Amino acid sequence: MDTQALRERYAAERAKRLRPEGNAQYQRLQGRHAALLADPYTPVQARQPRRDAVDFAFVGGGFAGLLTAARLKEAGLKSVRLIDKAGDFGGTWYWNRYPGAQCDTASLVYLPLLEETGYRPSEKYVHGPEIFAHCQRIGRHYGLYEDALFHTEVTQLTWQQEQACWRVQTAQGDDFTARFIGLGTGPLHVPKLPGIPGLESFAGPVFHTSRWDYGLTGGDAQGAPMHKLAGRRVALIGTGATAVQVVPRLARDAGQLMVFQRTPSSVDARDNGPIAPEWFASISAQPGWQQRWLENFTDNQAGGGAAEDWVNDGWTELAKRIREQILRLPKEQRTPPAMLAAFEQADHAKMNEIRARADALVHDSATAQQLKAWYRQLCKRPCFHDEYLQAYNRPNVKLIDTDGQGVQAITPHGVVAAGQEHEADLLIFASGFEVGTPYVQRAGFDLTGEGGQQLSEAWAQGMRSLHGVHVHGFPNAFFVQPTQGANLISNIPHNLSDAALSIAAVVAHAQAHGHRSVQPTAAAEQAWLELLLTGAGRMLGSLDCTPGYYNNEGQDPGPAARLNVGHPAGPSAYFKYIAQWRQSGRFEGLVFN
Repeated sequence: MDTQALRERYAAERAKRLRPEGNAQYQRLQGRHAALLADPYTPVQARQPRRDAVDFAFVGGGFAGLLTAARLKEAGLKSVRLIDKAGDFGGTWYWNRYPGAQCDTASLVYLPLLEETGYRPSEKYVHGPEIFAHCQRIGRHYGLYEDALFHTEVTQLTWQQEQACWRVQTAQGDDFTARFIGLGTGPLHVPKLPGIPGLESFAGPVFHTSRWDYGLTGGDAQGAPMHKLAGRRVALIGTGATAVQVVPRLARDAGQLMVFQRTPSSVDARDNGPIAPEWFASISAQPGWQQRWLENFTDNQAGGGAAEDWVNDGWTELAKRIREQILRLPKEQRTPPAMLAAFEQADHAKMNEIRARADALVHDSATAQQLKAWYRQLCKRPCFHDEYLQAYNRPNVKLIDTDGQGVQAITPHGVVAAGQEHEADLLIFASGFEVGTPYVQRAGFDLTGEGGQQLSEAWAQGMRSLHGVHVHGFPNAFFVQPTQGANLISNIPHNLSDAALSIAAVVAHAQAHGHRSVQPTAAAEQAWLELLLTGAGRMLGSLDCTPGYYNNEGQDPGPAARLNVGHPAGPSAYFKYIAQWRQSGRFEGLVFN
């Protein structure tokens, strides 16, 4: 393995893909495409605006909202209202019903509240319909449907100082108050399109994968054949995580499938299979089993000292490789530069294996070469699939690799790449979601806190929080997301689950002691930020990586991004710290009034 040659190849491939406009190369669904944002799954029902008061209002009906509401209900809070622009619970799993949708993290640690709901996942990596159904199960189990507001977009949240509550206003005319609010809008809910010339000129039907049109394709999210694609030419733009899952289904059903690729994904084996009822009964017999599995998965990734690897997947394998490489170094040589070099060696070995899969599974050698990812595994979102590479062996499937340049233009009749027009009957964008844009822009609303300060102003120089949950100047408001907490990107629900426990504990304490408001002190928030900055920084998507949403499309994200990190000792250390913080009952750093 020639390390220097690999570095040079990685740098050359990165240079091809750099775009000076960064995130501005994408656009929201607008103009002709604005109509594609409509909910294709659930009819919008008229209702009367709410003019009442609740204990807790949560913006977002995905895992973040469901988990927080569940823990609040367990803590005895009576009125918890979830608000979502979708027509049901589920968040990203409500919108993403494209064929083949599936979790990339093992279901026993990905699906929350399995123990509480008594549910056994059907397979190691469950498919989208099962995840969506589990979200609905949580909603029913905790009685969250009774007061939920669906197809509802929040427009403003304003702190009412004298009343010590939040005023909640929505586009549906709602105007009510909530003593506490939570925000879990997530990073994957605003679809984006590439800014390709002629984008609106295509004469045929178009949709984004997050609004899959089964009326056009036939079939359903459960996997029924998309019979309406027989004999039709389908152009798919994008080869990220969504495309890796959807390509095998399109390849099965389309008359002709053309996949337009700017950057290949790294696609390792998934090795999925059913979960045997007897085995599941054995591992779930003792109370607290899922929490132990969460900790085992995190410890295997973050060096927490787990003796065994229960999940044993692609995420934990890479971490174990890195640790083994470092432990081969004599103790006196375990300096930061030497450990980083060992990290690089382990990564190169793994990526060489992943590239070798393309040679082994794809019959056409030229296509196999084009499907190889020339970057480090954590430069872009790692993918795992057992059918994606093999789909290119079908005679009706063609990979159109653009050598890093992307699609040149859209015409009324098709897609232009490398100067050649490829005619198509249907155009599908697997182009992802806004990630690197400001929080308020993605959320679609601002918060107005104490003294009229807006969240956009408070975070103008970067996110500021205590534990990633509490923000000074915004009393009784809680944020549910990974940043400035554990920042465990391989299993987002673990972050959300832990934040929900903290919020429920804080709210229960405030209720029990008659406190009207709670927020972090400015000093505690600053001390937390200073602690975060003692760490090594972001491990995902460094600037020398190939461009993508992990690294702001390869452009310098500015000084604010330095705060987009987690606990300096890693996620296992954070989870242990925050559990002790909760259990102490002192809630250090917070002030209750």
